[in-house]
Amino acid sequence: MRVLFLSVTAGQGHNSTARAVMSYLLDQGVECTMLDTFRYINRVLSHSIDRGYVNMTRFTPEMWGKIYDAMDEAEDSKNLNTINTLISTLLSKKMITFIQHYRPDVVVCSHVFPALILNALKRQNALDFNFKSIGIVTDFTIHPFWEKTGLDYFVTASEMLEYLLTKKGIGREQILPFGIPVHPKFSAQPLSKAEARKALDIADKRTFLMMGGSMGFGNAVDVLKELDELEEDFQILMVCGSNKRLLSRVLKLSTTTRHTILPYGFTDQVEVMMDASDILLTKPGGLTTSEALCKGIPMVLLEPIPGLEDRNLIFLTNMGLAVRISERAPADEVVAQLLFNEMRLGMMRYAQQQFGKRDAARRLGEFILGLEKSREEAKFPFAD
Repeated sequence: MRVLFLSVTAGQGHNSTARAVMSYLLDQGVECTMLDTFRYINRVLSHSIDRGYVNMTRFTPEMWGKIYDAMDEAEDSKNLNTINTLISTLLSKKMITFIQHYRPDVVVCSHVFPALILNALKRQNALDFNFKSIGIVTDFTIHPFWEKTGLDYFVTASEMLEYLLTKKGIGREQILPFGIPVHPKFSAQPLSKAEARKALDIADKRTFLMMGGSMGFGNAVDVLKELDELEEDFQILMVCGSNKRLLSRVLKLSTTTRHTILPYGFTDQVEVMMDASDILLTKPGGLTTSEALCKGIPMVLLEPIPGLEDRNLIFLTNMGLAVRISERAPADEVVAQLLFNEMRLGMMRYAQQQFGKRDAARRLGEFILGLEKSREEAKFPFAD
């Protein structure tokens, strides 16, 4: 059995999700390959898209939000669909040779763009073999154009999104509410807070973890200053991602605050940091919040990237999975209200237990293995 994963580098969430499922399948002896779609088509194009996305969402997030909303509202626009089809068709030309040569049994798309390219290949009858196709929607919503991809199945973050998908014309039988696949280390037995703090070589006291996502966005310094207003004794682990400018600003701020702030750049110890922490403050990215749900850590959501992240924020707060800060509800007030409200914390933890999908990667992996079994049974219906 061969499984091809098609991803796109726009941040790291889409790649991480694909790798989580791929890791499970590799352990089961399945042959897998992951392709960064735009990077394969054209490295310059890939870099331009990644940098363009990062810079637009970092420096002009309102513009990105307007573009996203326009796409969401104009999905049925004939002109937009024509442009979308044309671009997908042009980009698909280089993909034909690779897919035709690899001949996968299943193709998994962790981003809508490669799914649209795959659909263009199908429309052109460019491939001379059959395969099953699966899309992983990496947010607590459904992005524009997923319903235009013609995929066989769609993996969603929650059963609560079924109505939204059917509203967009996707059949219930196509919806797989397994959750957003995350690295298995977020589903493993957690360390105690004391053990995790010892592993990180930090003080064993109340700890807040603050994250800006893999690209380090947001008004982090202002939030840190607000948290420093609290009288309680605590320390803050601040993950800045690959944003070196933010890391420098936080390092400078940490020399002036009453509370200990420990800045980190890009780190592979997030799961240990979550185990060590009492509260997570984060932007509402699909992957980070899914990891937090697996860990069962109370979440305070920071200012979202307009577009898909504000939809994540709405879903997570509506479901009782997180609280949010805003201009009128600053971080110190929100954290104080949450930290000293055991009833609210208990309700949030209970909701997280219901929504946390610790086994998402395994469930999708087993579903893919089941597709192969069904195919073999169809070929040899009378086999023992």
